[in-house]
Amino acid sequence: MERDWAWVKKKSSPPEGMPDLDHPLLLERFCSRLVALERRSPLTAETYKLEIRRFLEYLAALQITAAGVNSTQISAYLEKRRMEDNIDSRSTAKAISCLRSFFRFLVDEGICAENPASVLESPRRRLRLPEVMDRETVERILDMIDTKSPLGLRNRAVYELIYSAGLRVCEAVRLNLRDIDFKEGLAKVRGKGDRERLAVFGPEAALWLKQYIEEARPKIAAGRAQGRQSPALFIGKSGKRLTRKGIWKNYAVYAAKAGAGTRLHTLRHSFATGLLEGGADLRSVQELLGHADISTTQIYTHVDVSLLRENYRKYMPKLKGRSPAAGIKT
Repeated sequence: MERDWAWVKKKSSPPEGMPDLDHPLLLERFCSRLVALERRSPLTAETYKLEIRRFLEYLAALQITAAGVNSTQISAYLEKRRMEDNIDSRSTAKAISCLRSFFRFLVDEGICAENPASVLESPRRRLRLPEVMDRETVERILDMIDTKSPLGLRNRAVYELIYSAGLRVCEAVRLNLRDIDFKEGLAKVRGKGDRERLAVFGPEAALWLKQYIEEARPKIAAGRAQGRQSPALFIGKSGKRLTRKGIWKNYAVYAAKAGAGTRLHTLRHSFATGLLEGGADLRSVQELLGHADISTTQIYTHVDVSLLRENYRKYMPKLKGRSPAAGIKT
């Protein structure tokens, strides 16, 4: 049965049973479309939902409906995001992609006659070298965790695994108990686009994981039926699956105490860089990280080059400011 959205264009109240543009039901329909038709991951759908909610709040403040917005007004919204939220070119491109999808949805629903976001140009992405840490810095952060408590032991196991296997935070969150193979040192991981891969973890991570599963997890789940029955590897105090936000917040506290950067994704970057420095080939690193395209993995080769330049300038002070090839005649 087709829905009549004429009331939206007239800025009138919705008929009985019809969702308003900022109504959660409409956003849920949009997210369902993203997953079912556009083959986006549930995580991407949730990210898009937050962006659209922010966009609709912006329009509401200006007393504009999504049905009547134009490309100039959308550009003004993006500029506001850049100025006030300090988003970079990569985040801007994601926001544009999100808005294009949303307006495609509104066109298909008959709310909009055309897609005003289709004419927006995505900014060129700047090559941003990932931040990395050496093993000593990682160990300093991990040593800040009090492993005498069940939650501390869980946190140590989480970060040891993320670092040892080069996992994304969302991948660590989605792990179930049955996904861990201690005998082979493997974890069955579901990454972006629900793609599965086998991630390798080392003996240090295995040691903390076993200790967490045998000692800490039962204590955290005690008295909580949901926790005892949950298939999740990492659970929170409520017995439910540990959230990305919880992992991020805890890590930021430990990293700050250690005097290091608080971005958790740095553990994954450090894992990749360590492999390349140790002689691993790019294809192997691509597989271990779960990158769909090797060009994504290639950014870590730039990190190697930057380290070479840093060492060159450090150990060749007399040639500071000159390129390694300066003065060489051919």
